[in-house]
Amino acid sequence: MENQLNTQLNEAAMQQTDLDTLRRKIDQIDRQIVSLYEERMQVTDRVGEYKIRTGRKVYDRDRERAKIEAVRGLAHTEFSRKGVTELFSQLMSMSRKRQFAMLEEAGLPGRTPFIEIPELDRKNVRVVFQGEEGAYSHAAMAAYFGENVSSFHVPRFRDAMEVIAEGSADYAVLPIENSTAGIVTDNFDLLVDFENYIVAEQIVPVEHVLMAYPGTRLEDIRRVFSHPQALSQCEGLFQAHREWEAAAYGNTALAAKKIAKEMRTDQAAIGSAFAAKRFGLEILQSHVNDQEANATRFMIVTNQRVFVKDARKISICFELPHSSGTLYNVLSNFIFNDVNMTHIESRPIPGRSWEYRFFIDFEGNLNDAGVRNALRGIREEAINMKILGNY
Repeated sequence: MENQLNTQLNEAAMQQTDLDTLRRKIDQIDRQIVSLYEERMQVTDRVGEYKIRTGRKVYDRDRERAKIEAVRGLAHTEFSRKGVTELFSQLMSMSRKRQFAMLEEAGLPGRTPFIEIPELDRKNVRVVFQGEEGAYSHAAMAAYFGENVSSFHVPRFRDAMEVIAEGSADYAVLPIENSTAGIVTDNFDLLVDFENYIVAEQIVPVEHVLMAYPGTRLEDIRRVFSHPQALSQCEGLFQAHREWEAAAYGNTALAAKKIAKEMRTDQAAIGSAFAAKRFGLEILQSHVNDQEANATRFMIVTNQRVFVKDARKISICFELPHSSGTLYNVLSNFIFNDVNMTHIESRPIPGRSWEYRFFIDFEGNLNDAGVRNALRGIREEAINMKILGNY
């Protein structure tokens, strides 16, 4: 038994020795790889210097494709060919990013069609919002511009975009995302369809109240009107008052307007405190929605390519070629330039089956060197990149 145990221990020691030898060999190879990588980057720096002198573009798609095919031909197995493809794709991606940085260092940062301004004029302007008076979009407009700003409303999101595109209003206020319901997909697409740009955003908490004509008592109520989504967000209220009928209506603002117009004390509406104030209704109960942590993000849009000097968020969109690794390569521009991406969304491209457009939010200002480098890299590698705004 003792001899058998000694034999097993000796075999284990030999295996560990073999493993240590293999690891030392890998370490040796890795040192060579690092040395060769640095040597390769020194050569690509010289290539970058040549491109700067001659005005040639950094990204040469045909050259990179030919290079990938060449190095694939040097590999001996299919597994190696796949690995070599990925490895050299990343090597060339790193070379591009370095050369973009060299353009910045050489004082050639590239221009964006956006003009920096000290601040937005919130007083001497005309604003359009989608929806009815008293809607959450109206509340967002009032929160950002003040209740006395010159304004009007339109029924559709597209109508608001058209109004500012033609110059009938200076700004439009449109919802872009709800913390529980998600994005407002139509408005993402409209940002692509129109040459309008985001210049600010306003977060509005979705805090529903139960409102009624002044003098109404809870025990008198028989029907409660609101948008179907708002009704579904207040199930707890209806559980506590099973005698009430939940009646679907066009939207929360129209429901409030109906109650104010009809002046009946046997019905109520669910909507915002802003709507209750707007239509002279009495708030019978506040915070009636089941989830308190709910808010809608509204974008302030104009037809001018401007951004305020302290803007800290950027939105862009782009399309990508149909090839493996393209999204990864584009997103790596954020990593390389230490830019923090905060949101990514994909949307089908209308009229083009199985093709998608990506919408991305990230932190930064168009004057930041890292942001400019990231945008330059994305513009070179993607298709139809558009800056939607810096705000």
